[in-house]
Amino acid sequence: MEKYSMTETDSLLDIELIKKKAIAGVVTFTLRTFFVQAFTFLATFILTILLAPEIFGIFFVVSAIINLFIYFSDVGLAAALIQKKEEPSRDDLVSTFTIQQLIIFSLVVIGLMISAKIAAFYKLDYQGLLLLRVLIFSLVLSSLKTIPSILLERKLNFTLLVIPQIAENIVFYTVAVVLAYLKFGIAAFTWAVLARGIVGLVLIYILSPWRPAIGISLKNAKRLTSFGIPFQANSVLALLKDDLLTAFLGKILPFAQVGYIGWAQKWAFIPLRFFMDNVNKVTFPAYSRLQSHTNELSKAVEKSLFFVTYFVYPSVFGMAAIAPKLLEVIPKYNKWEPALPLLYFFAVNSIFSAVSTTFTNSLFAINRPKIVLKFMVFWTVATWVLTYPLVVKFGYIGVGLASAIVAATSIAIIYFVKKEIPVSVGKNIFGPFAISALMFLLVKITVNVLVKDIFGLILTIIIGAIIYFALSFAVFKRHLTEDAIIIIRSLFSR
Repeated sequence: MEKYSMTETDSLLDIELIKKKAIAGVVTFTLRTFFVQAFTFLATFILTILLAPEIFGIFFVVSAIINLFIYFSDVGLAAALIQKKEEPSRDDLVSTFTIQQLIIFSLVVIGLMISAKIAAFYKLDYQGLLLLRVLIFSLVLSSLKTIPSILLERKLNFTLLVIPQIAENIVFYTVAVVLAYLKFGIAAFTWAVLARGIVGLVLIYILSPWRPAIGISLKNAKRLTSFGIPFQANSVLALLKDDLLTAFLGKILPFAQVGYIGWAQKWAFIPLRFFMDNVNKVTFPAYSRLQSHTNELSKAVEKSLFFVTYFVYPSVFGMAAIAPKLLEVIPKYNKWEPALPLLYFFAVNSIFSAVSTTFTNSLFAINRPKIVLKFMVFWTVATWVLTYPLVVKFGYIGVGLASAIVAATSIAIIYFVKKEIPVSVGKNIFGPFAISALMFLLVKITVNVLVKDIFGLILTIIIGAIIYFALSFAVFKRHLTEDAIIIIRSLFSR
């Protein structure tokens, strides 16, 4: 009979607890956000009917400008606290809070001082300037939530963590839709941003009380930045690759065309935001707790990869299949028809990102941010090198083409992940991909035959879902059954 020492027994119990909390966290996060994502989906849909592409273009560009400030508002200390093996001390938390507030205060002051010049550069009117200033101020509200959020993530308490996020989304989109209906134009987003920030801040301190304090421990800060700076360098490169590019496009393309880009990205990336982000939010702290247990970590990464591809791929393929008919049968929605080619290119991006982002998340968790940093340097350079000439050649469609090409190169990260973590990749990617592709063909045929109105479109979506789940259950019956049992046990066992 196999015996374990007290230390080994405690370790095994810790691993089981981490796995249980991670699985329960993914399910809780996904189920709870399902309703808010459905609400967000509907609200965004209504906004795209009520507002012109130009207004979406302005909001898309201004939000990208604010993201420039967000990326420089942190030196990766928050991620370092989550990734840290030991429990963070009070000095760790206070140092992180103080450093972030100093940076945020400086950025907000600078941002407000130059906001008028930014507005003039993009030819924004007073309402556009007001939106910019409110978004800058919202950085303060967002930064104050950092430590309470970290404390919940460290405990893998995603049941509470998701509540402020749900409330923020509901408040933002409710205010935006109501004010858009009342003809507020771009001001609908301004008030929505302010309401979202206040509600989120109040709720996070109710759910995760923490007493703010000012002070810096140089020793603690230095230790945390050894992970945090390479981590944040990746975020800065992501900024250069995505948000700075959007800010640049806002200058060289009409706002209506930038609106098409934003619309296509929004819809093509919805499966990533709903499924992949929920998984990665939970698995980053969970992987960090498992980084000393290679076998358990490998199994966790494989299950995460399968979960993401199993749901993201059919969602992306299904969206691509019904998109043209959607624009046709929805009143006032054909104004987005010029964005269809972009939607297809960004859908390609989603297919590759479902894999690469899951793996970069794994590398961060095992303290390998420098590997990801090298990839981010390449992707950033490639994006800028390709986008401008393709925009010159193909117009705004070139943005989507460049995005798809760069995303395809991300598959190379698999090689580096397998060197660090022994994971099986092929079976977790190609099965869901093949079944999703087959579903796409069948749905495309069904759309052309059945769909004459919105009810026919809804029926087609239901048929597509039935086809996918029936085929996938036939192929992955054992896999899906085992995972379902694990999920049920994790949710209901004590």
